[in-house]
Amino acid sequence: MSATIDWGEMAGKRGNGEGTIFQRSSDNRWMGVLQIGYGPTGRPLKKSVSGKTRAEVVKKFKELQRTLDDGLPVPDKAVTVSRLLESWSLDVLSHQVSATAANHYMSIARNHIIPTIGRKKLTELTTSDVDRMISKKIAQGLSASTVRRIRSVLAQAIDQGIRWGWVNRNVATLARAPKSVRSEGRTLTVDEARLLLHQLEGHRLETLFTLMLMTGLRRGEALGLQWTDIDTKKGVLTVRRQLQREGDGLVTRDTKTQRSRRVLNLPTQMLDLLKNHRHEQEVNRKALGPAWIDSGFIFTTPLGGPLDPRNLLRAFKKICIEAGLGDWHLHELRHSAASLMLAQGVKLQVVSEVLGHSSIRMTADVYGHILDPDRRSAAAAMADVIWGTAQD
Repeated sequence: MSATIDWGEMAGKRGNGEGTIFQRSSDNRWMGVLQIGYGPTGRPLKKSVSGKTRAEVVKKFKELQRTLDDGLPVPDKAVTVSRLLESWSLDVLSHQVSATAANHYMSIARNHIIPTIGRKKLTELTTSDVDRMISKKIAQGLSASTVRRIRSVLAQAIDQGIRWGWVNRNVATLARAPKSVRSEGRTLTVDEARLLLHQLEGHRLETLFTLMLMTGLRRGEALGLQWTDIDTKKGVLTVRRQLQREGDGLVTRDTKTQRSRRVLNLPTQMLDLLKNHRHEQEVNRKALGPAWIDSGFIFTTPLGGPLDPRNLLRAFKKICIEAGLGDWHLHELRHSAASLMLAQGVKLQVVSEVLGHSSIRMTADVYGHILDPDRRSAAAAMADVIWGTAQD
């Protein structure tokens, strides 16, 4: 049994939208073939659908016709979430982001997304499926920030699927992300910071760690600095790149965002440390002769090559323990820099610019508690203006 559907009457068009419905004799299932356009050679492009009843196939035809009328591509119902993620990795991530970032995205995909919803057809994936995955990950004890990254990776992959015409909407962006409360972590007090600087005196990495504490530079940013980034006459340092480990090697990359590319002012004491550091580096270069590696970096190995970020962390932990401070992480130097600046009355916007945060809101979320004295001062000032006397 078969019937040709005249979509000129049902959809107001001819050509695209013409279809044929028939009942398959082998299992009595209803099938349909709909013309959806033409290929590069002029041959008709067709889409097959099936259903238990003729009415079900007609309904699917109408849905396809609405998609065509809206100018949208017809989704590919054969694509699974797993295939989308693997294709996204191979065809997009490989040339759009660094190898480190690509490996991080796919580690999230393979450890969390694919085992949970990887076999699901992309066109059948729903917002409730993503919400269910989020709830499951939270129940497994993952932090809110980690689960937010899982949702973000899925959303980025589906965005690419939309560009390829594999799906027409992004259910991951419709899912509710778990609330994430930023934590500032530990910070050095003024006395602890001075104790650290005292322990650093004469150490080969004294200038590096002091600069990170002074400016809040990220580890990769500090290691990526070159002598051409410093203007000693103006007393400024330009942050342009970061040094990262990718696989078995070290590579330099541009900083992630425009706000990360920034110019920092340096005090005289810091400039003096850098001048002394450069002098010592020049002495080593002359002593080693041809064995010296002229990498151009400010902070190097004893032979002049770039410093490995992993070795830097081990060295910092050892210095902190020897100073009696206990076990500290390098990133806590960045937190300490921000906290000490704010405690000394530096404006939040300025601190945000120094740190290279993507927005002032990020800085406020992490370090806003330090501004309590300023808010009390603001309340007292308004009381003085309105009532003529400051209130406690």
